[in-house]
Amino acid sequence: MHNFDNINNLKKMQKKILITGGTGYIGSHTTIEFLEKGYQVVIIDNLSNSKIEALEGIIEITGKKVDFFQLDLTDKEHVAEFFEINKNIEAIIHFAAYKAVGQSVENPLMYYQNNLFSLINLLEAAQENNISNFVFSSSCTVYGEPDELPVKETSAIKKATSPYGNTKQISEDIINDLVNSNPNFKAIALRYFNPVGAHSSAKIGELPLGIPNNLVPFITQTAIGIREELKVFGDDYNTPDGTCIRDYIHVVDLAKAHVIAAERLLKSKNKTNFEVFNLGTGKGNSVLEVIKSFEKVTKTKLNFKITERRKGDVVAVFSHTDFANEELGWIAEKNLDDMMLSAWNWELNLRNRQ
Repeated sequence: MHNFDNINNLKKMQKKILITGGTGYIGSHTTIEFLEKGYQVVIIDNLSNSKIEALEGIIEITGKKVDFFQLDLTDKEHVAEFFEINKNIEAIIHFAAYKAVGQSVENPLMYYQNNLFSLINLLEAAQENNISNFVFSSSCTVYGEPDELPVKETSAIKKATSPYGNTKQISEDIINDLVNSNPNFKAIALRYFNPVGAHSSAKIGELPLGIPNNLVPFITQTAIGIREELKVFGDDYNTPDGTCIRDYIHVVDLAKAHVIAAERLLKSKNKTNFEVFNLGTGKGNSVLEVIKSFEKVTKTKLNFKITERRKGDVVAVFSHTDFANEELGWIAEKNLDDMMLSAWNWELNLRNRQ
């Protein structure tokens, strides 16, 4: 007598998923979700903004093998060589990109070169190797400064407020044009809001190299004593407490959505050949609210100071999630307190290992 669950898992084992940027923050959590669902995973990462230790954490958590290739996707020849020795990839999850808004304002050409050339090289290789399922890591920054909140997938795409956001807009256009030119190619862009938190094991989490660009790792590094103080960029915005509002989403909730999106493509359940989904909680929290949540769940007082505004920041953005909830059958389950506590547990475990 056969166990049908085991048979289904064996079928999934035959499906090989390529995750670019797989040792990065979101990529490593997504790799875990695919492995735990029984998929075979191959990772490409150039380790420019991540550490190989993330791979050790993935293997330790799942007990499963991962093929890893240190590779720069802007190198077209190396990309071609990778696909020559890695056959039968059925879907690509593309995370690999520079992602800091402030840094993109200071060095726009670096962002355009890295984020766009890597995407184009990858899409060319996908076509040449008959890989027709593509999940793209997009961002709420494509909406610019929105006219109305919450933001829907049908909301106007305004002028990007940073080169980083513009690379995401252009990337979506490139993918859309490719889909229109090739009816066999299917893609989903997941526009996520602000991923935070860490895996419940505290064995992987957000690990920025150098000074963090994102709020939560700066909070945890300040609380543990690595940073002297946290700068809050502006308290004179048109929001209830004067600080910027964002839709914070737990990285594990986000990771699970990538598996659902890939399976939607693999099972040909997509309604059109290029679909776009917002991934968020549908709730906005201000910077000060995030700080208060962290102080509450960790019982740790945070040293922070209000400073001038930062270029490229929008005032407020949070998501309308009904489309993703209904079409993907996905919903963000963890709240802000969960996010802050898991981020703190990761920080504590990380420093205890060093």
